[in-house]
This record gives sequence, C-alpha cells and structure tokens, in this order.
Amino acid sequence: MLPKRAVAALAITTLALVLLLNFKTPDDAVAARTSGTVGVVAPANGAGTGAATARPGAVGTTGRATPAPTTASGNGSSTSNGSAKTVDGQVVSTRYGDVQVEVVVSGGKIQNIVALQLPTGRRSGQISTYVAPILHDEALQAQSAKIDLVSGATYTSDAYAQSLQSALDQAGV
Repeated sequence: MLPKRAVAALAITTLALVLLLNFKTPDDAVAARTSGTVGVVAPANGAGTGAATARPGAVGTTGRATPAPTTASGNGSSTSNGSAKTVDGQVVSTRYGDVQVEVVVSGGKIQNIVALQLPTGRRSGQISTYVAPILHDEALQAQSAKIDLVSGATYTSDAYAQSLQSALDQAGV
C-alpha cells in the first residue's frame, strides 16, 4: 500500500502532465508578436498559416522604420527614386511557407533588405522572428546573398538567400 504523500504526488504529477500535453498556443499570438519585431504582420484574413506580408512603414528588422516601398507588390517589380533602386525578389516556397525579400540598392551597394514574406504559424513564426534580423544583418554585411544558413532555420535561410539573389540579379548588382 502506498503512503498518502506518494498517492498525492502521483495524482498531481499526472494532472500536470495531462495539462501540459493538452496545451496549445494560438497561431494569432505568434503573428501579433512578429509584427512589432521584424516588420511582418499576419494576413488580413486572420489566417495563421501561409506567409506574412510587410506593411509600408512597418518597423524593419533593424528596429528602424522602413520607408514605404515604391514598388507595386508582385514578383520581380522594381522602381528607382533618384539613385536608389528598390527590387522585389522572387517568392521562394518552402515546406513551411513562402519567403520573399525586397532589396534597396544605391550606388551598387545594398542599402536595406525588407522581408516581404516569411513563414508564419506556431513554430515557423517563432523561427522567422528569430532568424529575420540575423539574415538581414548578414546580408548587409556581406553585401551579397552569399550568407551562412542559420542552424534550425535552414529552409527559411536558404529561401531568403535565393529571393535576395534574384532581387540582386534584377537590380544588376
């Protein structure tokens, strides 16, 4: 026969385990946290899957306000205002969602990179929130799409580099 303390401890442990296994995080909570961190917001329809899109004037990955894009959204669109040229890279699909970046080039140098689309959802959104500033900073430092992949975000890192390379090719850099 088990002592009363052992029975109570077993019951509490079982209850805690059941509650832990049934815990689910809402998709919208990840998308809401993402919007203020890396310039990514949830789709207007409130869907928690797919890819997020950046808002004009949103806070970018550097923490500074990103100027409103001068391009029409879409694949490969580009414009220039003065000597700066803004180009959208191709949309790269991954198993976790689409990735697309926009690059601002001036004088043959990358001035800024904005993630237009990154994977969203529970774990994918958390990974995107973590990896976007790292990829942004690496690409600006390297001044190319030849950047290291981030461990734990291989698909997103690779897609980011592919989209960036397509934008740089279109910009003639």
